[in-house]
Amino acid sequence: ASIFAFATCGGFKGKTEIQVRCANVSDNKTLIAAFGYPFRLNHASFQAASGVNVCGIAWSRYVLIGDYSSSAQFYVTFAVFVFLYCIAALLLYVGYTNLYRDSPKLPMIDFIVTLGVTFLWLVSTSAWAKALTDIKIATGDNIIQELEPCIKEQVKCYFHSVTSMGSLNVSVIFGFLNMILWGGNAWFVYKETSLHSPSSTSAAHGQGGIPSPAGM
Repeated sequence: ASIFAFATCGGFKGKTEIQVRCANVSDNKTLIAAFGYPFRLNHASFQAASGVNVCGIAWSRYVLIGDYSSSAQFYVTFAVFVFLYCIAALLLYVGYTNLYRDSPKLPMIDFIVTLGVTFLWLVSTSAWAKALTDIKIATGDNIIQELEPCIKEQVKCYFHSVTSMGSLNVSVIFGFLNMILWGGNAWFVYKETSLHSPSSTSAAHGQGGIPSPAGM
């Protein structure tokens, strides 16, 4: 599940397109601003397909608005670390089962880490979901109102399209799914700890540590 989380976010590449009509010109010119992970939109400048300055304006000076790299990188980096931890835990569970069961510290450490990972999935996914909402706004039709050349009377700008962000929506879903999985897994890890297992003294009493009275 963590693989799907960081793959759907970290592998995204998209673009937003606008069309520009110059004064006394009948056809429109298309401008493209390409963006992707880690979503530093303020580095995504507009470029014409022909590579020339449309309407005599240096469009490369104008960029999308916002830098959402902190939320995106936090989410992806955390998901990668969780994936690595899962591999290490799997090796411990399979290859060193006796060591895990005989040591009271390892299950407790595992339980604490599981609770921490559950909480961090909630934090990282919430932050990334908020950033994704802002990214959709920054790359949508609102960009026309933010571009200075589009305000001029001799230049007419029209929003054309933006790449579908369905995979980014899936990444948010997998983030919350991971939180649920780790939260449920915390119960099974808790059952392996000394907090859940009865102590040896109480176990001895429960199994007949006090002898029963002799028969008549």
